[in-house]
Amino acid sequence: MTVKYYRVKGEIMKKKFFEPLTFNKLVAGSKEEHAVEHILKEMGSRHRAKRHQITIQSVEEEQPEE
Repeated sequence: MTVKYYRVKGEIMKKKFFEPLTFNKLVAGSKEEHAVEHILKEMGSRHRAKRHQITIQSVEEEQPEE
């Protein structure tokens, strides 16, 4: 199983936020879907956001720096 790195960009919109909270994270996963799932879990836990409040704008595969 190979591990790939994905750059996930998106935003969280909650009523108590005056503007959307944007994020740009690099995560490891074997597939793009796993990286998105990891982001949804992490951001939901960290900011107490439901999945419908989190919008994924882009997912790009990146090469690891050596």
